[in-house]
Amino acid sequence: MIRRALVKDVKEIKSLNDRYREEGNLLPRSLTDIYENVRDFFVIDEDGKIGGCVALHVVWEDLAEIKSLVIDRDFRKKGYGDRLFLTAMSEARDLQVADVFALTAIPAYFTARGFKEIDKSVLPHKVWAECVKCPKFPDCDEVAVKANVSEWFATYGAKFGTEEVA
Repeated sequence: MIRRALVKDVKEIKSLNDRYREEGNLLPRSLTDIYENVRDFFVIDEDGKIGGCVALHVVWEDLAEIKSLVIDRDFRKKGYGDRLFLTAMSEARDLQVADVFALTAIPAYFTARGFKEIDKSVLPHKVWAECVKCPKFPDCDEVAVKANVSEWFATYGAKFGTEEVA
């Protein structure tokens, strides 16, 4: 079941993030950062075990970022990544955000789902205010990808179906 994250999930989200950060596909997130942004997160909850997460963080009136999309190894190959991805996109649509972007080490995941690679320099300064805290700054190797939410749903929404969030 996909549901909004609860405060009690934060330590599991942090643990999940830490395990997969070692693969080089996620940036580190502090426990404080996850607590402060817990309302951005959705989780896969299977019998009380958190099997994955995603965050949608609103950056500006017309822009949000998909962050921390990760699936535990035991939960992979079950479609959970796409379900969490769709949940983030649906949340962006519900919030009436025009565009969604991600900074990712795996741009092919997003481009296979209709996102386009963009130059990072077009992202607002608000994004860079967060980037300066990153251990990879200023030598960021992540790729920026972006999609217009309404265009994405018109083109790809039917392919992914709909997702009920508890």
